[in-house]
Amino acid sequence: MMSAATTRAPKLQVRNATKIYNTRSGDLLAIDRCSLDVQAGEIVSIVGPSGCGKTTLLWSMSGLHGLTSGNVLLDGRAITGPNPEIGMVFQEANLLPWRNLAANINFPFEIKGTRPDRIWIDELLGRVGLEGFGGRFPRELSGGMQQRAALVRALSFKPSVLLMDEPFGALDAFTREEMNGLVEEIWLDTQTTIVLITHSIEEAIFLSDRIIVMSPRPGRVASVHEVPFARPRTLEIMSTKEVFDLTNIIKMEIVGEQQSRYRQVSGAEAPARPART
Repeated sequence: MMSAATTRAPKLQVRNATKIYNTRSGDLLAIDRCSLDVQAGEIVSIVGPSGCGKTTLLWSMSGLHGLTSGNVLLDGRAITGPNPEIGMVFQEANLLPWRNLAANINFPFEIKGTRPDRIWIDELLGRVGLEGFGGRFPRELSGGMQQRAALVRALSFKPSVLLMDEPFGALDAFTREEMNGLVEEIWLDTQTTIVLITHSIEEAIFLSDRIIVMSPRPGRVASVHEVPFARPRTLEIMSTKEVFDLTNIIKMEIVGEQQSRYRQVSGAEAPARPART
């Protein structure tokens, strides 16, 4: 099963997005004239070196950060603030410690003054393995369980777009793989449009239809890679030479760009890698 992306108008459009932070030491250009499209029903991952503006770009898509110039469009309409059509999962689960799991999931509905869809939420809780944990407090949940709860909370109001900012980076390798499989499983059923920030190229390949590689700061779109592998992405698929080759191509793009920037700044060759023995 492949992506639902087609030649229709994009679900998300980023047009010449530029963000400058005013700091005590001067202006910091975080992202510079970034433009990209995300089709409805597509999963797109954004990767790149640390500090390249990935999170700034994602937060701009969510409406949580304003841009210095450029704009982000959802279904052709400019995003000027938080939007009920956009859900977000952060690096931390951000569960309120004095509320149990059920109350944490209900919290956004309380703020909006709307009634949650209990049938849908119960279905999500069952899907992620949290059925029966509604009365537990965050301190009683593992890190993986907290991130599952955060995923349920983000999906509870049925957003058409889900933004994920390195949501599984703090999890152990096995739990992270389990969460990746869970996200793909939910996506296969809902076809929610997803944009994912990750430092893991393997994770990006497992989840994505396309991978966008950003340059070092100021972040720009350096390259775009199609991920042609069938879904669901099994361990057998992820162990193939084709996946290995794509992983190395993207890694070399990121490392090569970093080394090039190092030479430009220092006027010297990048440090040589130790020879293998």
